[in-house]
This record gives sequence, structure tokens and C-alpha cells, in this order.
Amino acid sequence: MTTTTEVRTPAPTTRHFALAVLALAVGGFAIGTTEFVTMGLLPQISEGVGVSIPQAGHVIAAYALGVVVGAPLLAFFGARWPRRGLLVVLMGAYALFNALSAVATSFELLAVARFLDGLPHGGYFGVASLVAASMVSPERRGRAIAWVLLGLPVANVVGVPLATVLGQHLGWRASYWLVALLAALTMVLVVAFVPACPGNPEATGRRELAALGKPQVWLTMVAGAVGFGGMFALFSYIAPTVTEVSGLPGSAVPVFLLTLGVGMVVGNWAAGVLVDRSVLGSLLGSSIGLGVVLLGFWATAPHGWLALPAAFAVTFVGSVLALSMMIRLIDVAGHAETLGAAMSHSSLNVGNALGAWLGGLVIASGLGFRAPILVGVALAVAGFLVVLVSAAVQSRRSEGARG
Repeated sequence: MTTTTEVRTPAPTTRHFALAVLALAVGGFAIGTTEFVTMGLLPQISEGVGVSIPQAGHVIAAYALGVVVGAPLLAFFGARWPRRGLLVVLMGAYALFNALSAVATSFELLAVARFLDGLPHGGYFGVASLVAASMVSPERRGRAIAWVLLGLPVANVVGVPLATVLGQHLGWRASYWLVALLAALTMVLVVAFVPACPGNPEATGRRELAALGKPQVWLTMVAGAVGFGGMFALFSYIAPTVTEVSGLPGSAVPVFLLTLGVGMVVGNWAAGVLVDRSVLGSLLGSSIGLGVVLLGFWATAPHGWLALPAAFAVTFVGSVLALSMMIRLIDVAGHAETLGAAMSHSSLNVGNALGAWLGGLVIASGLGFRAPILVGVALAVAGFLVVLVSAAVQSRRSEGARG
């Protein structure tokens, strides 16, 4: 199934396109940095606001909840807005709420700030992806969107480690101030380099939300959430897996984290090429492929450094799954493409929470730190089955239309 972007911008020169994509990717870099740096600074945050580390961990869930809630809200209210202006507003909100996180003096205020900070997440990536797609021919939209989303995996490789070190040396508040500055920089870059792109004048909040009545939209979101949860069943517990299962020293954990991040970067690039060939094919292949590489990691995990290539493969395939699911959602949402693009990030954040939660359950039940990997395999297979159902429904409707 394919769709055409309803609002297109004049074709930019190669240089202007590169600068526009860079501006949009800086915003993704800021978002990726703040989304994951909290995990590395939980001890400092818990001490700073006077709560236990497990309680401080709720601010991570608060951010994820903000992402889930914010995507449909922004699609409802913002579909008709000029897209460049909307991007500036979203990054302004991101700067403001990160600054609020930095000055929070209590756990309650920090939790509220993190929830508010999650609200623009899905909307920003959704609108930025649509803007990038509007600047290229339809057969190259996958690669254009992949370049915009590249800021997120690069943040895992560069931004999160640097922000963590900054927070450890200058206090955890410094990390949030850094992201606030990155968000402000994105606002300047977007105004300077992103071409004006009008919103959809025919869009209404009711029409955007009407897409939620389409079975294919829900099937795609469920497939993304369940399948991507498989990757995070591993990702969430990679540190104890490396030390307790692989028998490696703690110094090996950053190497595995770096490898996971590099896998995201390379996978994101490859995903753009694969999706341009076949969206549904990429979604089917990456869904079952994730189960296969997770099984490979399970098999190699007890053998030390031999698990490293499998770790790379997991995030490589997971990145292909994420982009395939996003573009599939844009397609099946039809005229409500703003909602489809934004809701993909809600779906992925549900997957993050699902994988971490189920992985924690099997660890708590005494099955050990290797067990979450098998949970990930099961989730990936379940996601693949949902994609098969989606493909079968699409095929039957196509045959019915021809008949």
C-alpha cells in the first residue's frame, strides 16, 4: 500500500536538503539524549530530589506516558498548522520543559516536568518526518525520513554518554540544561534551513482521530509495540546480562552499549533503503528477523565477547522494524498522516515499557538474566504474527476491490 504526501514543498537543492535534514536531526538528537540520559543518572537524580532509586525510576515512565498521550493530542490540534512553525513550537516546548526538569526541587515537580517533556516527542518526529518526505520524490521518502530519525540513534552513541558524564561531574541538572540548549539550537536551525511547508488545510482533528477507527492502524501499532518490545526486553537488562550471563567485567558494558548504538545507526540507514523497496516486506522481514537475532544473542550470551555481533544485529534489525512500522502507519492512516507519523512513536514507547516490564517479571521470578532474551524472542514472533494478519487483511481487501 502506498500513499502520497498531501502537502509537498518545492524540491530543494542538494545542499539545502542536507541543511534542512541536519536541522531536523539535531532536534532528534536532543530528544534521544534526554529520553535515555535519565537512566544513566538515576542515582544522582534520586539523591537530588530525596527519593529511592526505584521511585526515581518513575520519572522515566512519566516521560514515556507523555509520549503516548502527546502524539494523538498534537495530531488533533496541529494537523492544519504550518509544519515549520509547528516544529519550532514543539522544540520551544521541549526547551522549556527540560529547563523545568533542571530546576525541579521535588520528585513530584520533576515527574510532572518529565511528563510534559514527553508530550512533544511523537509530534516532533512525526511532523519532521512528513516535512522530509515532502522534499523528495515518493520513491525516496524512506531514505529522507531515515536521515531525520538518525538523530535518535546517534544520541545513543554520542549524546547520552556525554550528557551522562556531564551530569556526573556537574550535577544531573546540567544534563537537562544541555538538552534545553540543544532544543533552542534546533529552533534556530529549523527557522534558518527548513523550507516553509504548509499544514493540510483540509485536515481536522476529527478526521485525524477517525484514523483510529481503521483496523490496519491498530494492527500496525500493535505489531510495532509488541515487536519492538522484544528488542527492549534485551536492551533494558543488557548490563546484568553482560556481567552475570556473559561473565565479562563491568568495563565491558559500555562496549556493548556502544555496539547497540552503532547497530541502531547502521540499521536506521539501511532501513531507509529497504523501506523504499517495500514497506510491508521490510516490516515482515524485520519482525521475524528480530526474533532470529534475539535467539542468536540468547545462544551466544554465555560465551563472553562472542555475543557482541549478535548485540549489533539486534538493534540493526530493530531499527529497520521501527522505520518500517512508522511508514506503514503513515500509509494506512490515509489522510490522517500526521496522526500516523506521530502515533508510531507512541507505539514504540509502549514497546519499550512492555519489554522492560515483562523482562523484569521473569527475572523477579528467579529465571535469571538470560530469560528476558527469550521473552524478547516471543514478543518478536508475536509481532510478526500480527503483521501477517495485517498483510492478509490487506490482501483480501485488494482482491475484493478487484472483484
